[in-house]
Amino acid sequence: MNTNNDFQQFKNIDEEQLPIAKNKLHDWTHFAGLYAAEHVAATEFVIGATFVALGAKTMDILLGLLIGNVLAVLSWTLITSPIAVDTRLSLYTYLNKIAGDSMTKLYNWANVVIFSVISAAMITVSATAVRFAFNVPAQLNWYPTNLWFVLIVFCVGAVVVSIAIYGFNAVSEFSGVCAPWLFVMFTSGAMVLLPALSLDVLGKTLPVGWNDFMELGDQSIWTGIDSNGEPGIGLVEVIGFAWAANTITHFGLIDMALLRFAKKKIYGLATSTGMMFGHYVAWVAAGIMGAGAAVILGKSIVELDPGDVAYYALGWSGFVIVIVAGWTTAITNLYRAGLAAQAIFYNHSRKKTTLTVGLVTIIIACFPFVFSQILPLLTYAGLIVVPVGAIVFAEHQIFPRIGYTRYWSSYRNLTFSTPAIASWALGLLFGFGLNAINVISFFYLFIPTWIFTILVYTFLAKQYGANKPYPEEEAKEKQRNENIENFQEQKAKLEPKHVVDNSIFSRILKIIAISALIITLILAGIVLFGSANEDIYEANRAQFYTYAFVCTICYFVADYWALQRRKQKQSNT
Repeated sequence: MNTNNDFQQFKNIDEEQLPIAKNKLHDWTHFAGLYAAEHVAATEFVIGATFVALGAKTMDILLGLLIGNVLAVLSWTLITSPIAVDTRLSLYTYLNKIAGDSMTKLYNWANVVIFSVISAAMITVSATAVRFAFNVPAQLNWYPTNLWFVLIVFCVGAVVVSIAIYGFNAVSEFSGVCAPWLFVMFTSGAMVLLPALSLDVLGKTLPVGWNDFMELGDQSIWTGIDSNGEPGIGLVEVIGFAWAANTITHFGLIDMALLRFAKKKIYGLATSTGMMFGHYVAWVAAGIMGAGAAVILGKSIVELDPGDVAYYALGWSGFVIVIVAGWTTAITNLYRAGLAAQAIFYNHSRKKTTLTVGLVTIIIACFPFVFSQILPLLTYAGLIVVPVGAIVFAEHQIFPRIGYTRYWSSYRNLTFSTPAIASWALGLLFGFGLNAINVISFFYLFIPTWIFTILVYTFLAKQYGANKPYPEEEAKEKQRNENIENFQEQKAKLEPKHVVDNSIFSRILKIIAISALIITLILAGIVLFGSANEDIYEANRAQFYTYAFVCTICYFVADYWALQRRKQKQSNT
């Protein structure tokens, strides 16, 4: 065996097509920051209003979101993370090994479209906040009606693309800076506007005890009556909504692209920062903020856009939160879209494919309809992707346990996997068929669809040779993986070691950043607990608007400066 030739072969392959090297792995804190930032997003303002429009009750929201988000965290931990850590591959690369080029390209094109549109929607949301700040007219049509809005979209989108093209580390770094601030601001916004609600419903600035809070919620936020005046959704639907909101990434295995960098499988639990803070605290907070802003403006919560809600909850910091929250989600999804595109155009680097997809995404973001249709897109996208996740789950987790051969399709050199393509098509037919006849709630369709596809793929794969042994091919696969690991170990010796920046100045910068967050929470606490009457409340709220914005500037300057110092020290070693 000529090891040098093997190593040369790997040098000519984009590293995104290879398993992640050991020296590229991250600890749980990276994923905690990444998921917290991605899932504390501008869409939370919309989803907070959606639960109001759907007519959920307060107790159903508080309990249902908790249960549903715990189920989502377990889905990442038990389904996505084990496969990602075992293989160190993205779903796109793994799928090519088991389903052949034809299905992989078709699936990757679907993902390019899905994630580009999701990213475009988030860019549009961020641009809406900038539009609000510069008094550009609201974009109410499906197409843009103002050239300044288009210019704003391109400026906002340029930031998203420039970060996403630098890969996982850049995405993780940006998310790590934004996540703590996003959580503090969502929490503070709810604290600032809760007195406005309390004054309107209870006639006092602060609910006293649990019963007061429940009365406040039932009367002004989650009333149990939908936007048509009919009884709304119940506990089961709320649980399903929270669980199904990210089926595209956990049951659909899209987040193999992120979790392949995890040192341990248990790091799937780090997704709890996104679910508990983003899809629990932030959804509840968004409902409170939306209802409070509606009281101040004298409008219905469903009539408000994220800019309205954020401004009346947080002042100028509200513009920043909508922009940043839109960025964090847009960047992560554009990174996924770039990976999918790179898997199609494998002769081009991920940076080039991400840049190209990013430019198309910015153009799409100029059309406001993408944001207004984001929730239907997410739900249907999940149903499209889940059967593919089921195929991969069956191949990786079930086949070895029942005596079938993993990667059998590639061992047979099949470029067209009939079992995989047929299973995906039948899974889609089954899932959308159940939706058409309305057998169960739409939010739970992914479960029977996932199980059905696993059974179909297992049956069809046996007919095409998955139950046969392939000892020679398996030996070659094992040897190739060992060669890749040796190649990556040699390459790692030439790369700089990780260095911890413990300098006094960097510590001071971190202290300033943390202090800015603490002061923001204290100011919000003063608004909530220190407002004896309406006049004092309005004065405290105005004070919060001013100083919270100062704290926002201090936080980002200090934390970003500390990050750059750490990176500079790393590059000098």
